[in-house]
Amino acid sequence: MRLILNRLRYRQKRRTPDAGVTLIEMMVVLVIIALVAAIIVPNVIGRPDEARVAVAQTDIRAIGSALELYRLDNQTYPTTSQGLQALAARPTSPPEPRNWVVGGYLPQLPVDPWGNEYLYRSPGDTGGFDLITLGADGAPGGEGPAADIAHGQATATN
Repeated sequence: MRLILNRLRYRQKRRTPDAGVTLIEMMVVLVIIALVAAIIVPNVIGRPDEARVAVAQTDIRAIGSALELYRLDNQTYPTTSQGLQALAARPTSPPEPRNWVVGGYLPQLPVDPWGNEYLYRSPGDTGGFDLITLGADGAPGGEGPAADIAHGQATATN
């Protein structure tokens, strides 16, 4: 019993000086954290334009899917004059859809990540429909985040 108590006391005395963290150890940890932050933060913060492009691509795919469902139900896409609003509210202008789904095909129409409406035209240049966002600059053409994103190329890297 005495032997066990002596060993416990010895271990307690031995741990006491080692129990704290030295200033140098704290400095090393802070330097490591600073290095990791210096590498990661610019990569995360510097990508809002890429995130907006990804959101626009996802929106275009979702709107394109809703337009395909509309066509399957009604044998035609909404006209240019009916616009994308035909996906959220039943069109009242001709040609009125025969099998429009109660509740619509989209709960609401999204705007692109730059606050502009998506551009829709039916029939499109290649048949079917054209669905486009003009990118960050809101003007045709452009590069990087200002590049146009169209249905059919919504998976391309812009």
